[in-house]
Amino acid sequence: MEACEAWRFLVGRAMCVRDQAFCLIDSGGSLEVKITGVDVCPLTGATVDGGWPQGHEPQENLHTLVIVHTDSGLSGFGSCFTSGRLIAGAVELLWPLLKGRPGNEPERVSETLHQSTFWQGRGGSVTHAISGIDIALWDIMGKACGQPVSRLLGGNYRDRIKPYGSILFDEPEALARTLTSVVERGFRAIKMGWRPFGRRDRAFDELLIKTARATVGDEVELMVDAGGSEQFWPHGTNWARNTAEMLADYNIVWFEEALPPDDLDGFVELTRVSPVPISSGEVLTRRQAFQPWLQRHAVDIIQPDVTKNGGLSEFRRIAWMAQDHNVQVVPHGWNTAIGLAADLQISAFLPVARYVEYLTPCAYIDELTTEPFRIDGEGLLTIPQGPGLGVEIDSGKLKRFCPERIEFR
Repeated sequence: MEACEAWRFLVGRAMCVRDQAFCLIDSGGSLEVKITGVDVCPLTGATVDGGWPQGHEPQENLHTLVIVHTDSGLSGFGSCFTSGRLIAGAVELLWPLLKGRPGNEPERVSETLHQSTFWQGRGGSVTHAISGIDIALWDIMGKACGQPVSRLLGGNYRDRIKPYGSILFDEPEALARTLTSVVERGFRAIKMGWRPFGRRDRAFDELLIKTARATVGDEVELMVDAGGSEQFWPHGTNWARNTAEMLADYNIVWFEEALPPDDLDGFVELTRVSPVPISSGEVLTRRQAFQPWLQRHAVDIIQPDVTKNGGLSEFRRIAWMAQDHNVQVVPHGWNTAIGLAADLQISAFLPVARYVEYLTPCAYIDELTTEPFRIDGEGLLTIPQGPGLGVEIDSGKLKRFCPERIEFR
């Protein structure tokens, strides 16, 4: 059923309000789009190494899609940066709170899930699962209204955004080959992260940055992610400050996760003295965790991950809080096609947005949708304008990476 036909079937006559995340119903009756099921889809077979010391094999499950079904025939897709077993356990906990709830009221439903799981949630896998569910509910509401999620979140400030190719550091020669391949794929900005940067000595760190700049030239923007959320991160504020001074010599756009993610005071001090912008925030969940970082201006750039922080509903509130404190927002996204689609919708409604993260190469992004994401000749991605998240998942391709779903009915 087409989105507009489904909407007429449900409410007779409706008018979607452009700049509000709700619809004005002019039918004399109530809007009924009830949740009837959730599918948990662990992705395996093409997992990209995340940079942790133990490495990650293609068959390891780090990402999970969720599909929320409704009695209207509309379904929505969400993404979680968490393994399928953890998401399935969380959805089992959440399912009694979800079954029969309105499928087109994402903020109310998601906030109810947060409020009802204080004793077993408040972060971790439960919040990650709520993130995916919330993204799926926004996808449903956008499809019901026949509007892109960005418009329902507040409106469209732009229709294109610059993606930065997200890769891992490597030995100098291998790094140069990878950087060359990323530029050949059309990227005009690249972030390099984690091993072996910060794991040997200062001279080697500078060699990596010097190699990168020499390889891509001055026209390609470079970002550096130290990966301070790795277990037992050994460096403190002095190392981060000295490293930031070196990075400034190579015109690095920002320095990410230079310290462990709980070192709030360290980030405050580093941001105060660093010659390059400091960024962090990918491990934080729920808007409450972001408040002290923004109030104390602990970073120049905050990086919420919509697949972990509570979904689009939480991200919207975090983004406006950041705007009020003059902190730039760049979505974190070591991601899937659905996660990237959500980040693109975010990038449309943010008043100030410059980049979106694009893990590359990644089959879970490049080989799941019916229409692939394409970078244009200016190095920009077009933000989908179709209903909901604006992308469609190819069921056959999804089955390749998720041979078995876990269903809740």
